[in-house]
Amino acid sequence: MRKILVIVASCMLMLSLAACGGTSKGGTEAGGTAGKQKNVAILTPYLSSVTTNEMVEALKKQAADHGWKANVVDTKGDFGQLASRMEDTISTKADAIVLVSTDPNQVKAQIKKAADNKIPVFGCDAGYIQGMTMNATSDNKAMAKMVTDYLFEKMGNKGNLVALTYRAHPGVLLRSQQLDEMLKQKPDIHLVVEKQVQVPGPIEDARKQMESLLLANKDEGSITAVWAGWDEPAIGAAQAIEAAGRKNILVVGIDGTSQAVDLIKKGSPLVATVKQNFSGMADLVAKQMDLVFQGKPVEGTELYAPATLITKDNAGK
Repeated sequence: MRKILVIVASCMLMLSLAACGGTSKGGTEAGGTAGKQKNVAILTPYLSSVTTNEMVEALKKQAADHGWKANVVDTKGDFGQLASRMEDTISTKADAIVLVSTDPNQVKAQIKKAADNKIPVFGCDAGYIQGMTMNATSDNKAMAKMVTDYLFEKMGNKGNLVALTYRAHPGVLLRSQQLDEMLKQKPDIHLVVEKQVQVPGPIEDARKQMESLLLANKDEGSITAVWAGWDEPAIGAAQAIEAAGRKNILVVGIDGTSQAVDLIKKGSPLVATVKQNFSGMADLVAKQMDLVFQGKPVEGTELYAPATLITKDNAGK
């Protein structure tokens, strides 16, 4: 009888240890299935852009800090390829998709497909359309108003303006639309021409386009200022103006890149930009994504990171 009791006790001890071992394993896996590492797909057609690259790097850091696996896809300006690669991420059942500097209307069908498959789609300096979870950006119209007010004042509310834009980008589109509205209120400012800048390669393309415009408008005052929808074409335009030895042509941009700020500091034709908080946008996206992964609602579908006007008075401060 005693031998039987010893055997029973031994069996109970083994079962107890096995149970403890099972509990320990579940805890190690951070909650079992619920704690499985999340796969985040980061897609953009513009990784070569300084600001887009900054956001992607910030998103990668946020993913690493949260223990998520990030996969970056750059389609080098090809929206057809972007749609195809987004289809791939949906098929492989990514836990979330982030579109960076992308017009979501270009991948509208894929966003709907992702939503149907319960894959949240976030935007980082993109637009927001139905089916997406949220988008983090700057208030593009407010930024455009800020820098355009400054430019028009420096122009004395009169003169000849060149606009360098890229309306395929949702943020630049909103800025350009704000310029359209403000020009209606300034009858003494004449829009000489609006040029669409090539992307990728906006600095080089803007420089070449500006060189041609300067040759076609040689008279003093024929071009008073250049309004650029973002910093890279503003930099290209400023380079062309300096190389041509043209004076009294003002240039403004938006983004607050280090190269643009340096040009403002040294007194180049580039006189103002608006500094966007790109890492702040990535932080907003990561915070909302974390809420979604926890089964909680996002704090808004369109969230703004703050922006600041940069001129020679505060450049580099």
